[in-house]
Amino acid sequence: MWAAAVLVVVFGAVPVAVVQLMGQSRLRGSIDGLDPRPVVIVPGAGLRPDGGPSVYLERRLAAARDLYRAGTVQWILVSGDASTPYHDEPTSMRTWLLGQGVPASAIVRDGGGLDTHDTCVRAHTVYGVDRAIVVSQDYHVRRMLFSCQAAGIDAVGVGVSATSVTPTQAVVWRLREVPASWKAFLDAALRRPPVISGPFPTSR
Repeated sequence: MWAAAVLVVVFGAVPVAVVQLMGQSRLRGSIDGLDPRPVVIVPGAGLRPDGGPSVYLERRLAAARDLYRAGTVQWILVSGDASTPYHDEPTSMRTWLLGQGVPASAIVRDGGGLDTHDTCVRAHTVYGVDRAIVVSQDYHVRRMLFSCQAAGIDAVGVGVSATSVTPTQAVVWRLREVPASWKAFLDAALRRPPVISGPFPTSR
């Protein structure tokens, strides 16, 4: 009985530890002083009711904007869910960046980034990304770094603030990383193809 319980715990914990530790090894303290790379990848994080980026997503976009302004990256890949005209994360992200002075020529939209794994695989296979910086909340960025490394991208990452006006939701997101890390490990091990495999119609 005890042996079986230990095996279950180990089976559940090891993949999570692998994902988090591998991601941690690629994590950097801040965007300042990062070595230049061609692109920064920004994953979606939901939209407000008015269609604008959520608070969390704005923080990711602000980091990408600052990296572009500093000349650390040449372009920005905004990746998220654009499955319906009423929920188009990449277009909302592009609009925000344009409003911050980032030129349209430096922004590429991928509406096929339905989850972190798909974002990373598509960045490599569809958009030719081999080296990148990734930005996301500090609780999520390690998993994204793992997924991008597994997809064939030499990635480093920076975590942005996860401070939330709703502390309960912040706790939920952090707890969600346990099953999400297990899924990331499984997706990488099985080399799961993304749900949408080809170029997305709104790439620019």
